[in-house]
Amino acid sequence: MPPSLIVAILLAASATPIDPRVAPGFGAIQIRDLRADLTFLASDPLEGRMSLTTGSEVAVQFIAAEYAKAGLTPAVNGSFLQPVPLIEYLPDVQQTQLVLRRSGTQQRYEFLKDFIGFFPRDVDVQAPVVFAGFGITAPQFHYDDYANLDARGKIVLVFDHEPQENDPDSIFNGLGNTTAANVRLKVLNAQRHGAVGVVIVGEPNRKHPSNLERLARIPGILDRFTRRPSQALLDNNGVTIPAFTANDDVAAALLAGAGKSPSELQASIDRSLKPMPIALRDTVLEMRVVNASIRRATTWNVVGVLDGSDPALRNETVLFSGHFDHEGVWDGKMYHGADDNGSGTVGVIELARAYARNPDKPKRSLVFAVFAAEERGLLGSYSYAANPVRPLAGTRAVINFDMIGRNEAPSAQTEGLTQISPDTSNELGLIGTINSPDYRAAVEQAAQHVGLGLTYKWDQDAALNIFQRSDQFPFAIRDIPAVWWFTGFHPDYHQPSDTVEKINFEKMQKILQLAYLTGWTFADAPNPPRYVRAPVPTTLSRQAR
Repeated sequence: MPPSLIVAILLAASATPIDPRVAPGFGAIQIRDLRADLTFLASDPLEGRMSLTTGSEVAVQFIAAEYAKAGLTPAVNGSFLQPVPLIEYLPDVQQTQLVLRRSGTQQRYEFLKDFIGFFPRDVDVQAPVVFAGFGITAPQFHYDDYANLDARGKIVLVFDHEPQENDPDSIFNGLGNTTAANVRLKVLNAQRHGAVGVVIVGEPNRKHPSNLERLARIPGILDRFTRRPSQALLDNNGVTIPAFTANDDVAAALLAGAGKSPSELQASIDRSLKPMPIALRDTVLEMRVVNASIRRATTWNVVGVLDGSDPALRNETVLFSGHFDHEGVWDGKMYHGADDNGSGTVGVIELARAYARNPDKPKRSLVFAVFAAEERGLLGSYSYAANPVRPLAGTRAVINFDMIGRNEAPSAQTEGLTQISPDTSNELGLIGTINSPDYRAAVEQAAQHVGLGLTYKWDQDAALNIFQRSDQFPFAIRDIPAVWWFTGFHPDYHQPSDTVEKINFEKMQKILQLAYLTGWTFADAPNPPRYVRAPVPTTLSRQAR
């Protein structure tokens, strides 16, 4: 069918007419391309695309080749490949230890049963313990757990998540998470205050599983954590002190002499929003990390640029992103990763083609980045955010795709933790618009052209830590409007059964058409979306559906 006829049909069929300037690219987004690309990426020869494996490197070269065919400009010194230097290390779970010493006695805790802890070098820290509430310093909320606390040379014990969880009137986001809930940021905060180690425990009054309990719901994932190598950025993303996650029994033992139970401590903080610093008397912890092997290696982000058309605005950027890696082969089973995140990878590629094929170009430049090692801890996106190919100060919006190919369905991970619509075959979740109402409004306006239902329920999630689990997060913590586009969990999440024949390609096409129109708005409008550091959760509650 001639392109002119496709454009004419699109204009005639759309309930709200599509701007003729953008219609050619809109029409170029085709199911046949999505199916062909995803069938390859999720095929057996790519071996599940585990970071640093041959299958991962094949994916890198495939993405780069598609960028070149689309006509993108290489973003990194004439190359589409941006190096991501890594350390790969295998923890020795027998020698990695957490030991409590008190009154001449000691309690040794068991790895995986009582705690987990990973660190890309061997370290042995012994120090007194102080309690630092939720471990948060958040000027935007006028809240600081470290006020009047001397953490220098100490191991800091902190609750997970943030105060006033499940309270719709919270100064944070009681119905969900803000950036303040992030564990890495809590560890960096402790480090800035002079701590030598951090122990994170589930908040005692939680109404959901702890992180350890949630991970245990995903078949095989804890086994994969401990029997195969972990990965970290070469600089460990700025973290220089060890951090362990421990269970409720460890928390109760450490706080036994605090004068209040863990539950009472949390209730007091939630009620008063005042810090509750406690130097735990006669309480010394040893945090010992031993690795069986450590090696350096390099993987790659794949990044291309389409220059904007306006000389005054082309230095500003709209970023489309996803990650290409998955879980590889384990115990003889291949984890194909069709939805997670083959779907997002081919989405970025298809949008690069669509914008390149459109005769007109938006005013701002577009960057298409497919990140490495997301499954190992958002490593590619954190590396990019620390070493951007274009200044972050001019990055106006991020559209991040991670799992955009399926219909949400009940699964062990989410049982009892989220409500699922009876029919999700035409539903897209947006995560992070609570920090950018402008972003949300632009998507809703564009959605009138594609007839796709939107849900914001994940911005009200306090159980699954969704907000901080994909590649938009390293940009959100830098005050960039960055949103994760997501179609929800299903029983095949991180299982060998996440295969291409289960993809809803019709829905995926509509999501990418919506992203195309939204991205054009971000790149062409006089006023790009704004980032709001202290969101008002009740506003979202009224608008979510």
